[in-house]
Amino acid sequence: MNFPKLTPEQAIAGICHGDTISFSGFSPAGAAKAVPLALAARARKEHAWGKSFRVRVLTGASSGQCIDEELALAEAISWRAPYQSGKILRSQINRQEVEYVDQHLSHVPQMVAEGFFGGIRMAVVEATEITSDGRIYLTTSIGASPTYLRYADQVVVEINLSQSQRLREFADIYMMPLPPHRTPIPIYEPLNRIGVPYATVDPRKVIGIVETNEPDSVQDFSGSDKISQNIAKNVVAFLLNEMRAGRIPKSMLPLQAGVGNVANSVMAALGSCPDIPAFYMYSEVCQNAMVDLMIREKILGISATSLTVTGTKLREIVDNMDFFSSRIVLRPQEISNHPGVIRRLGVIAINTALEMDIYGNVNSSHIGGTQIVNGIGGSGEFTRNSYLSIFMSPSVAKGGKISAIVPMCPHIDNNEHSVQVVVTEQGLADLRGLGPMERAKTIIDNCAHPRFRDYLHQYIRKAPVGHIPHDLTLCFEMHRNFLQYGDMLPQG
Repeated sequence: MNFPKLTPEQAIAGICHGDTISFSGFSPAGAAKAVPLALAARARKEHAWGKSFRVRVLTGASSGQCIDEELALAEAISWRAPYQSGKILRSQINRQEVEYVDQHLSHVPQMVAEGFFGGIRMAVVEATEITSDGRIYLTTSIGASPTYLRYADQVVVEINLSQSQRLREFADIYMMPLPPHRTPIPIYEPLNRIGVPYATVDPRKVIGIVETNEPDSVQDFSGSDKISQNIAKNVVAFLLNEMRAGRIPKSMLPLQAGVGNVANSVMAALGSCPDIPAFYMYSEVCQNAMVDLMIREKILGISATSLTVTGTKLREIVDNMDFFSSRIVLRPQEISNHPGVIRRLGVIAINTALEMDIYGNVNSSHIGGTQIVNGIGGSGEFTRNSYLSIFMSPSVAKGGKISAIVPMCPHIDNNEHSVQVVVTEQGLADLRGLGPMERAKTIIDNCAHPRFRDYLHQYIRKAPVGHIPHDLTLCFEMHRNFLQYGDMLPQG
């Protein structure tokens, strides 16, 4: 079957106000580019004519500027799931102008398949090739694209001429049947391949292809600072101690790491520590720092769902595909984040938090409990099911006026039942086997900034007795102080 070539404008001609559109992409990696820009331009025209035109948007996770920024700037989004990272879109969500569903990422494919989000009018995916029988070779991410291709009414394929055909060598696409017909996922080591290098689509649903020639818009993170380096030292010291105690095997367990400067500092520290053996990663994203450690053979291989690297680093990978093709596996997010696989492999999860309370509950997503930053992403799936769950944060923010350790988090993404280790630049709190009061004292003494320790100790001394002592009249006093005075400590 020959698929017609379309302009981006032709591709979106049949989209109506209120339709659900799913786009490829997990982070900017592999995100659709030309079609969302055309959709944003059409929204502006419709609005100029006084017509309503907004669509519901699904992606794998966060996405590229063409989706989370340009569509939001055009006020073209009415509903968004399962994650986002755009500054403009974030503001619209926090003003209740866009409805946002913050979702565990591995849940998305099944929810789509079961119709929990309603029907998908169109899926737009980036690829290097589509064959006449409907095999689609995706680019730098897999994400939820295989599911969107299966369940969308119509499909548009963006053929990106800037992406290497050899990227397909990373792909391992395995689709799970719906309950109750599921069988165990046969992944027993991080790099086990269990699928095929392509997604599939019914060719009759493909209305055409759009050619593009745009690279992924992945930005590198800024350099590591002293606080991030100290957090990293604390994490590495803890892992070394666990190895010496025999609680981590000498061959190491696979790691998962979130994104950002702190996570990159941890990877750098692990890579430079001679007592940490070479290790595998079973994670969501493969980033620049991880690629560098693979080159040094400190990381033996990475299983992820996206290749979230800068253009320069991607060229380095493509130019050395004979080295990398056996060391990187890209899977659908339903597999990369699957609780059963995470538990089976004994993954050590290392993620970042906005704030943590004295009992070990973690807020990863909402400032003050109300203002979304990005979302939970995959941190909950890895935290709940990991062999060791570690959360990291600088102890203070805003020049020391905000404490990352508070009496009670006003929003909780990961609770004390799942969080085992809390780390700041001040130190590390190992919470395993500790009851609430022991957890509180350990976190305050080891992780809170000295400026806030007396207040936090005083809080638990004065709180009414209970299994988890809390004073419901004062548990959010630090947050209220900051809103009123610009400082979490009481004034006067």
